[in-house]
Amino acid sequence: MNRMEHFFCSTSLWQQMTHRFLLPWVLSGARMGDHVLEIGAGYGAATGHLLKLAPRVTSLEFDPRLLRKLKANHQCAELTTLCGDAATLPFADQSFSSAVAILVLHHLKSREQQDRALSEVHRVLRPGGSFFAFEINDSWIHRAAHYKSTFTPVAAGSAFARLAKVGFSKISVDFLRGGYRVSARRAAEEMANEPPAVAASATA
Repeated sequence: MNRMEHFFCSTSLWQQMTHRFLLPWVLSGARMGDHVLEIGAGYGAATGHLLKLAPRVTSLEFDPRLLRKLKANHQCAELTTLCGDAATLPFADQSFSSAVAILVLHHLKSREQQDRALSEVHRVLRPGGSFFAFEINDSWIHRAAHYKSTFTPVAAGSAFARLAKVGFSKISVDFLRGGYRVSARRAAEEMANEPPAVAASATA
């Protein structure tokens, strides 16, 4: 991330926006289960809210400096924090009931890394587990905001095929001005041989 991203993502304003508006919309009242994986936790803007939704949260962050701040801000037995890469998740198969990635995928350096990350999320979810993500659209303002930072846009229209390819089903993409949310589910074992189902909707 560049300096502007670090500054904004560390503010109480971003934390309040995440808690009050972004996460309630992205998750839309979904049941998170007993153990949530937070990918790309950053400064922990979403972490506190996730701890209210599940008895256990594991937060993964690539930048060790951000991880130290996250640990300092959220000290509780219900939270586990680790340094790691979204494209090579350091967890056993079927470890989590749900996974959340807020503004993470576009920070991966290539489409191939993004696809590996999606495959890894599918691997570590239990059968029936859900994946939720929020991404921003490709636009000049978002490219300007990522000056001297990694910005690999994820086209909303590509989400269906890319998620289905790694095994997800019940894929949904919903739009909001400037960005979109994605939800998908790892098929339950008894549904594993059924073709993936997809759906799309748009909101203003």
